Amino acid sequence: MADLSLRNIRKAYSDFEVLHGIDLEIRSGEFIVFVGPSGCGKSTLLRSIAGLETITSGDLVIDGARMNSVAPSKRGISMVFQSYALYPHMTVYENMAFGLRIAGTAKAEIDARVRKAAEILQLDKYLQRQPKALSGGQRQRVAIGRAIVRNPRVFLFDEPLSNLDAALRVATRIEIAKLKQSMPDVTMIYVTHDQVEAMTLADRIVVFKDGRIEQVGTPTDLYRKPANLFVAQFIGSPAMNILKGTVVDRTDTSAGCRLDCGVSLELATASGKLWKGEAISIGIRPENTRIGEGNGTDATFSGAIDLVEHLGEVQILYVDLPGTTEKFLIKVDGESSFARLQDVRFTARLQDIHVFDAEGNVIPVSAGATV
Repeated sequence: MADLSLRNIRKAYSDFEVLHGIDLEIRSGEFIVFVGPSGCGKSTLLRSIAGLETITSGDLVIDGARMNSVAPSKRGISMVFQSYALYPHMTVYENMAFGLRIAGTAKAEIDARVRKAAEILQLDKYLQRQPKALSGGQRQRVAIGRAIVRNPRVFLFDEPLSNLDAALRVATRIEIAKLKQSMPDVTMIYVTHDQVEAMTLADRIVVFKDGRIEQVGTPTDLYRKPANLFVAQFIGSPAMNILKGTVVDRTDTSAGCRLDCGVSLELATASGKLWKGEAISIGIRPENTRIGEGNGTDATFSGAIDLVEHLGEVQILYVDLPGTTEKFLIKVDGESSFARLQDVRFTARLQDIHVFDAEGNVIPVSAGATV
């Protein structure tokens, strides 16, 4: 078991700073997922935890011990990389046992660890095969097995599924979830740019942008209560719809807003929030819309369908709203019948509307809506 503390971690290459003061507490046994767009610093932070990158400043603490200057092999960490990095001339068994042999582990202990890891990963019948005789998903499981046999305190995964096709990604993701269940005391940190992987695997998600943490929380918290516009659009598939608007009136308890698409909203806000003339953004998820008229308190919108995307169980409608340039996406069931250029009215419940100020920070509101 291992608790990790990241305290004001900074990483710079010459004058270019990649990580800007990362503070994060990771509890023993947690499955933490670092997620964010390419180049946001998540893999650099993972490699810094592993000891493959030096930390420019700040402290990495594992179970109370500062690890900045400790060799990677002495940190009790195992890492699974994006590439399998298997020895092609060795069998699965030999690949998994190699690190232990180099460390001088007794032969009987090696055999016991390899066979236990193979059982966990369902690799028992492949132990005498070479990597060329395995599928991509099986090779990645061998790479994971090679990490398991070291009995690490902390597991690090650096985008382990990115080289797999869609079907293998799903299958291997399930294997990783089962692996965590079989090793509840091991702390796992997983890096991905795929928010679906993050949502399905994580106990908590850490969202990165430009070398900084935007928000930390459970998948449900990030989905339902995004802290800002970036997190709101990054978490969820399809992405949250964003509509622009302006505050046109302000009282002590509410703000009257007019969206560019012509819809008016009365937003109950605390004093000091949303001043008259301030630009705002309204966020609505595609799955939080309903075709047809609302109940009188819902926000109601009208537009024309530009594209219908059929996905089997569901359809995605791409709708043009007046006064906007971005398509508004609506998720409907796969049995509904819609056509391009069809006019459509739809609503969003007040509790499903997210409001953001001009800087993109979320504004807690209790909204009422009129057309």
